[in-house]
Amino acid sequence: MKRSSFEGPRGERTAPPFTDEELTALAMAAEPNLSLDDDAVAWDGGVSRTPGLLPNWYMPTPSYYVRGRGTRFVVITLIVGFLVIDAFGLCITSGFLSLA
Repeated sequence: MKRSSFEGPRGERTAPPFTDEELTALAMAAEPNLSLDDDAVAWDGGVSRTPGLLPNWYMPTPSYYVRGRGTRFVVITLIVGFLVIDAFGLCITSGFLSLA
């Protein structure tokens, strides 16, 4: 079976290390009740890991880019609007403004 190419961490096109069939065969051949060695080390996420407070396998570091001033204005306006609605003791949970 021909391996499809994918984009690596630096943007280069390479073949994936394993096909789905190879991963399935490895998983089926693994011992399910095997205990870890005493000197086992947790996986650190590999070379593409960016530093963070949580391990990459648990919660990857979020990727984002800075948006323009218009997006920031809309977000701040929505937050201030919800705070004003809450300050007056109103409820907008169902989409209609009503008394809480």
